[in-house]
Amino acid sequence: MKDGGEPILTVKKLQVSYDKVNVFSNLSFEVREGDFICIVGQNGAGKSTLIKTLLGSIKQSKGEIIFHNLKRKFIGYMPQESKVDKNFPASVSEIVYSGTLNRIGVRPFYGREEEKVVSECLKELKISDLTKRHFADLSGGQRQKVLLARALAATSKLLILDEPSNNLDFKSKMELYDNLLKLNKKGITILMVTHDLDHKNLIGNKILALSGKEYFFGETCEYVERIHNV
Repeated sequence: MKDGGEPILTVKKLQVSYDKVNVFSNLSFEVREGDFICIVGQNGAGKSTLIKTLLGSIKQSKGEIIFHNLKRKFIGYMPQESKVDKNFPASVSEIVYSGTLNRIGVRPFYGREEEKVVSECLKELKISDLTKRHFADLSGGQRQKVLLARALAATSKLLILDEPSNNLDFKSKMELYDNLLKLNKKGITILMVTHDLDHKNLIGNKILALSGKEYFFGETCEYVERIHNV
């Protein structure tokens, strides 16, 4: 994790409301290059809503979302595993290639650049041997690696992950965290929603904790000291 990188995302006094009820309001934070930010909070605190707002699928009621030298379409997004159709009739290769769709523009085909990107993503996550396997036939841990590879194929700057460790056994979860830390060390900025509040698994350098009208944004060590009294 780099320290003091250039700003990649600035959020100013953000408010999102459903039926005139605020999910969160006056939310401000800044993401810098090399950050690994864990987004935590109880169910209903607005974690997934925040991600969807950052991605542009939900419109904010108030406030600003500013991306610095980055277009939304070049963000790598990994949805919750429970939101993915496990029986989707596609191979691993096809799914990872779909992560490059925003790169090809109006071309009706994948080119050498996309082939190189996909190959590198498969190698990075050590799933090159799975390319011809069907997504439905994979284990939970393998599916998460494929979805992470797909997200990685879309970006070289920012990954946004919505509870990627859900429903994984301990070994698969540790493998996922190890892969994320390696990607972050290579310069990928990461925003990760997590329900895992074990301080040992808060692997980012910063925490954004949502709690109704209040929130915390700061260093992980400060959050752990405040909340867990460690």
